[in-house]
Amino acid sequence: MSHYFATIKWQRHQDEKFIDNCYSRAHIWQFDGGEIVKASSSPHVVPLPYSVAANVDPEEAFIASISSCHMLFFLSIAAKRKYIIESYTDEASGIMQADENNRVAMTEVTLKPAIKFVGDRQPNQQQIDKIHHQAHQQCFIANSVKAKIRIQ
Repeated sequence: MSHYFATIKWQRHQDEKFIDNCYSRAHIWQFDGGEIVKASSSPHVVPLPYSVAANVDPEEAFIASISSCHMLFFLSIAAKRKYIIESYTDEASGIMQADENNRVAMTEVTLKPAIKFVGDRQPNQQQIDKIHHQAHQQCFIANSVKAKIRIQ
């Protein structure tokens, strides 16, 4: 069993009443390694100026964590199979909508990895698809969510 930690900090600005629901949603995420990420609610959920569009929002982080986990397993499996990957870029996206219980949820995440292999050993599409399938099966984050995850 492993434990992971993050500290989330928010502070009300002195000029904000708060109870009128007109307050900044800007906050920070601090991780155990010391990294600090500026975060906010999504402007799609809470309108500007109460959200900060430049900051990471939970919905983006959800998509990024699925993509990152999948990529890390994909790289590991490819390395074990002696394929050399030069680069891996994923233009991941997500759909947030009402689910079957009429609750708003991230219902689907689509991963669109573009992978550049180099060297003499080049996998064919069937081998790449198999690595994606294995990466998806092993991804801790994918195993933890109920959203449909598609790989294109």
